[in-house]
Amino acid sequence: MTRDNPEITRTWDTFHRLVNLTSPELRDWLLTTPDGGDAYAPEPGIDIHELGERVLRLLEKRRVDLTDDDVATMRLVTELIVGRLANVPADEAANEPWRDTLLTLGHDPLRADSPRGMDAEALLEAAV
Repeated sequence: MTRDNPEITRTWDTFHRLVNLTSPELRDWLLTTPDGGDAYAPEPGIDIHELGERVLRLLEKRRVDLTDDDVATMRLVTELIVGRLANVPADEAANEPWRDTLLTLGHDPLRADSPRGMDAEALLEAAV
């Protein structure tokens, strides 16, 4: 896979726009949270904590070092984050499973740079 591929560049940029935690912040979060299934919003067939660890490894990579699996992970994480941001619960600050899932994926929805609704969906569309 060519790393100067415009599609990969868009995926990389969108991923890094949505993952708004630094690698030390994400590492700290992953180390201090339980990795049990009850801790996060349900995702059939997806181990959210393991996916968070893959995000952490991606944050430590350069774009030229990406594998096909890395690009697929970035796309999945982007879709999961956008799906949650497009469907914000009414009590978002108090909805711990919603926020915890996003934090585990590397996104803090309470930060000012967190897109919502149509803004989040537009990011995903730009990446495709």
